[in-house]
Amino acid sequence: MQTLQNQTVLITGGNRGFGLAMVEACLRRQAKVTVLARDSDGLGAIERLGAQAVQGDATDAMLMDRLVRDLQPRALILNAGATPWMGPIDEQSFESFSIVWNNDVKATLHGIQAALKAPMPKGGRVLLASSGAALVLSLPAIHPEGMRLSGGYMGAKRMIWLMAHNANSVARTRGLGLHFQVLLPLQLVGATGLGRAVANAYAEREGTTAEDHLARYGAPLLPEQYGEDVATLLTDPRYADGVAYGFRRDTPIAPLDV
Repeated sequence: MQTLQNQTVLITGGNRGFGLAMVEACLRRQAKVTVLARDSDGLGAIERLGAQAVQGDATDAMLMDRLVRDLQPRALILNAGATPWMGPIDEQSFESFSIVWNNDVKATLHGIQAALKAPMPKGGRVLLASSGAALVLSLPAIHPEGMRLSGGYMGAKRMIWLMAHNANSVARTRGLGLHFQVLLPLQLVGATGLGRAVANAYAEREGTTAEDHLARYGAPLLPEQYGEDVATLLTDPRYADGVAYGFRRDTPIAPLDV
């Protein structure tokens, strides 16, 4: 896929933040974009941009099956998710601890299954939204203390990475010609609702400001750059075969596969 022009792209959770930035980047490349979002906020603006908007929940397996079957997208971007409840482990209930599992992981599972069962057209790409938090126990530079308020978030995002490999195994075995990849922003981004909520929670516990907390990550990754990078990943042959890619402000897309 060396161009998105006239290609059908389905993006879940595309009405704000990184999702909206990906919608805009795909539209700039003249893709035919459909956005699935759980609430109606921003859907009118999505339609005015030139995309089709569908209100619905990406954790709804039947809905995802129908959308993938009817649209036959060349690219499926599974971006829908929830903001974790922020607090130390002794203050978490199992329900709060599992918010990201019950939303992000569940939506990703049903999206993957829809792509494999429909199936999507051969040569299709499925992008799964993960997080740099998935690297916490992999790289010494990312200390587990940095995720002490995030409940099951890190484990959920690590699971999404594994799910991409599992999906690629099924696609190869069945000869489907599909490729599943993982997107990992490597910075906390205050311009998104999730990033702001996380920064506020840590800043409150530390007695500082959200801006001071965000400053630890360096110059912020902007949603606009992230959207452009994801569109580049879909169209540049250099990124056609890898599974995991990281994104950071003003740096090239970073392959993270071992």
